[in-house]
Amino acid sequence: MKKIFLALILLSASLMAELTNEYISQKLIDSKIPIVDIRTVGEWRESGLLANAIPITFFDERGNYNINAFLTKLNQAVDTKKPFAIICHTGSRTSMLAPFLSEKLGYKVINLKGGMDYAIRGLHLKTYKYMK
Repeated sequence: MKKIFLALILLSASLMAELTNEYISQKLIDSKIPIVDIRTVGEWRESGLLANAIPITFFDERGNYNINAFLTKLNQAVDTKKPFAIICHTGSRTSMLAPFLSEKLGYKVINLKGGMDYAIRGLHLKTYKYMK
C-alpha cells in the first residue's frame, strides 16, 4: 500500500510539472512572470539585471552549488506553484537546472534560452546595476 501511495505522489508531481524552453520576449516581461537570475554576483555586477529580476545565484564562480540554499531562497522569493522563468548568461546553466526543478520538484519552469546574452543583444533590453 505504501508503494502505491508513493507511486501516486511521484506520478502526480510529474503530471503537474511543466518545463518550457523559450527565448525571452517583451511579451514574457509584460506578463509579470517572475524571472530568477541564477548567474553569479560578478555577472550581475558586470552586465546588470533585467528590471524586476530576482537575483538568486545557483552556481558560484567555481561551478559549485548548494541546492538546499538555492531552493530555500527560491521558495522565499517566488510562488513555485505558479510559472516562473530562470535566466543565466547564455542558457547553459538554466538548461541543466530547469529539468531538475520541473521533473523532480514539479515546478512550472520557463527556461530562457540564450540567457542574458540574448536579452541584451537580441532584444536590447535595458539592465539595472546590481548594487549589493
